[in-house]
Amino acid sequence: MRKQLKKVLALSCCAALAVLSLSGCAGDQDKRIVRIGHNQSTNHPSHIGLTAFQEFINSQLGDKYVVEVYPSELLGSQTDMVQLTQTGAIDFCIASNSILETFSENYSIFNLPYLFGSQEAYHAAMDDSAVTGPIFESTVDAGFTSVTWLDAGTRNFYTIDKPIYSPSDLAGLKIRVQQSPTNIEMMRLLGGSATPMGFGEVYTSLQSGIIDGAENNELALRDNGHGDICKYYSYDMHQMIPDLLIGSNTFLEGLPEDERAIFEEGFKLLNQVQREAWVEGVEDSINNAINNQGVEFIYPDTKPFQEAVLPLHKSVLSDIPAIQPVYDMIQDYNAQFTEAAE
Repeated sequence: MRKQLKKVLALSCCAALAVLSLSGCAGDQDKRIVRIGHNQSTNHPSHIGLTAFQEFINSQLGDKYVVEVYPSELLGSQTDMVQLTQTGAIDFCIASNSILETFSENYSIFNLPYLFGSQEAYHAAMDDSAVTGPIFESTVDAGFTSVTWLDAGTRNFYTIDKPIYSPSDLAGLKIRVQQSPTNIEMMRLLGGSATPMGFGEVYTSLQSGIIDGAENNELALRDNGHGDICKYYSYDMHQMIPDLLIGSNTFLEGLPEDERAIFEEGFKLLNQVQREAWVEGVEDSINNAINNQGVEFIYPDTKPFQEAVLPLHKSVLSDIPAIQPVYDMIQDYNAQFTEAAE
């Protein structure tokens, strides 16, 4: 019932936005409004990247399109926005790879814990269209396609009052995870209790004690205030999961070839600006967490975590054999960057 209500509210929001757009200035009435939604604050690197994309498209194609960016779940939760993009009610949204796993099982590969051996291997693999192409295009029949990836750093556990040094420390703790089968199984293997929920619900759930902690990158401490409640952040680095900008096929396939080329340039700009802002955002979030929020950063031995979740690789590859070639290419990148570091 709750999910249905949220979906109705999101659709109502889009309808209201359409009315507001049409009632705007006369000069914009003949222009196509391009709506993009995401669930982060306006300080977040993804919003900064989207602002650069917005300015680029408006400058290049402003006689025909007006790009509008809606942050902070104004168009609904990530799942809501993906569904709205599917139907063409909005044109683009940013969604975590974990959410997209529920729309195409092929996305499960990027949710595997300890899939990437280093951030260098992660970035190189995600920049390789041979790696990402089969995954990004797996939702074409579902009505949307991923058009670029965005950095979301490493995911780590953070808790209210119990530091995590090893998987055994997770026993008995209710940890928020993203809404994907792979993440739920990961928590089972690590010995914690997975509590899947939308990102917008995490702060109040931490505050009220419904959950004992969560797992995410450092920006959640600053931008979403999680560091005001959780005082231990443990760098177990269990995942490097990209965020994806997905586009409605209704919109993408309707673009003339020359305009599609300009949008493709915009996607590359978004990726570049977001990744540069990500480095700065992480550094600022860590400094803020230490100096203003009183968060203690912990650096555990990651080997016990890796060993606990390794069976998940085998089971996912067995269930989804189509992703084996992509998995093998990623392992090649891991080996390449391991050799370079030695």
